[in-house]
Amino acid sequence: MYIKSLQNARVKEAVKLRERRTRDQTGKFLIEGYRELLRASEAGVKIDVLFICPELFLGENEPELIQSLQASQEFTCSPEVFRKMSYRDRPDGLLAVAPQRHLSLSDISFKFAPFIVIAEAIEKPGNLGTILRTCDAVGADALLVCDRCTDIHNPNVVRASVGTLFTVPVIEVENEDAAQWLEKNHIFVLAATPNAAKLYTETDLSGSIAIAFGTEQYGLSDFWLKRAQHQVRIPMKGHADSLNVAMSTGVLLYEVLRQRGFS
Repeated sequence: MYIKSLQNARVKEAVKLRERRTRDQTGKFLIEGYRELLRASEAGVKIDVLFICPELFLGENEPELIQSLQASQEFTCSPEVFRKMSYRDRPDGLLAVAPQRHLSLSDISFKFAPFIVIAEAIEKPGNLGTILRTCDAVGADALLVCDRCTDIHNPNVVRASVGTLFTVPVIEVENEDAAQWLEKNHIFVLAATPNAAKLYTETDLSGSIAIAFGTEQYGLSDFWLKRAQHQVRIPMKGHADSLNVAMSTGVLLYEVLRQRGFS
């Protein structure tokens, strides 16, 4: 079926999924982009509806990806219609509607020395997506999203994560439940805070560890600061007193990887 009307019901439904309220009501979300959908396909994500616009394709591998997605419904759209649904400045002609996936702590699997990341009350979708991308890069076992402010299925989380939302186990969990699970599994907590006395390079990060990061404005809550076995800071030599939370995450997570010998 070819869609050329901006008033098409399917198009309107897709546009509404930009809003959190609609995502919560329907249990659906948007996945846009070749790389994002490729990782969704590799993770076995079920695609309910796939919208394509060949005029906007950027390469030659799109037909193969489209076939692998095995969408329940597929629609070809005019460029105008596709741009109405897209949330990107430069759409690449692939956008899907998929059911949300919610994992629990019991879904986390790890071997020796688990490596967990805690993101508490992260407000900006771009930051959460970038944290996910870094978790994937360093091989973190899971990301615990505590006291969530941002919907993990926000289109900008999907985009900023470049599809690593589908490669890293992401668990939305209350602080207390997360703390109990960490204690049960003998994983010690390290809190990243500019008020710490020790630098992040002065602590052994090679064992079972969960590193907790908080909001840029307020930092970590007392809940995690009091429960952390260690508190560390990143040295700041300029006038600013802290880094962007996604940048801070990258610095500390790669220190974990360095101490583990990049294995």
